[in-house]
Amino acid sequence: MTTQKRRRFLKTVGGVAVVGTIAGCVGDDDGEDDDTETDEMDTDEETEEEIEEEEEEEEMGDLRVAHLSPDAPNVDVYVDDDPVLEDVPFRDVSEYLELEPDDYTIMVTAAGDEDEVVFDETVSVGDGDYTAAALGELAEENQPFAVEIFEDDLSDPGEDARIRAVHASPDAPAVDVTTDDGETVLFEDVAFGEDDALEVEPDDYTLEIRPATDDVDGEVVAEVEVSPEEGTVYSAFAVGYLEPEAAPADEPFDVEIVVDSEPEEEEEVDDEEVDDEETEEAETES
Repeated sequence: MTTQKRRRFLKTVGGVAVVGTIAGCVGDDDGEDDDTETDEMDTDEETEEEIEEEEEEEEMGDLRVAHLSPDAPNVDVYVDDDPVLEDVPFRDVSEYLELEPDDYTIMVTAAGDEDEVVFDETVSVGDGDYTAAALGELAEENQPFAVEIFEDDLSDPGEDARIRAVHASPDAPAVDVTTDDGETVLFEDVAFGEDDALEVEPDDYTLEIRPATDDVDGEVVAEVEVSPEEGTVYSAFAVGYLEPEAAPADEPFDVEIVVDSEPEEEEEVDDEEVDDEETEEAETES
């Protein structure tokens, strides 16, 4: 499993000049009022800058690309004609690219061949987290090729873990996902191109992939071992073919598990450094 990281790309939010207009006051001869006014101005400017930085962070969106089309070659990805990802293979999920919320032209081409375009459309990126997934087949034997935009929920699941299932297997029917030999139902009737999510307790699970039935008792076609951890968000992409020998590409069915988000590591505090700082502060005060 790979951890999805973020990197700033393309545009940056235009900095807005902070202009503090404070009425001048005539102070005493010793200049105390002037100093107070300067301190207030500095404080106001720092506050406005902090607010502006928070607004910039809130306004940005995150977009990643998932190559889930089994018969498509390695691809290059362009955003507004700028190359952002090169030679992306099938089953690969990129890191997040940080973008301003806006409409963007997403173009996908065969790797190293800008003239062989397999997708070229405008997509809208909001201020959330998104996955642009290349689905289906170029041959269109089972499903037409398309790029689907999924909104990702990276919010903290607390003491649980969140797992999102994405159905991207062109020749597979709608599926149910169970565990404990079918005793526990996790996902029901997830069709191709759809996703669903739930939160589970951290533990070891065997995910059982079954064709969807009314009684959730279809024959298990694949099993996947997962060990979700507390506070972590995952995406499970069902990819490839149930019958690769009869498909446009020899890519067998599998489930790719990707870590979307995980808790930030807390910095360890060195007790000796704390003691030294406290000693220095005590000596300064004395």
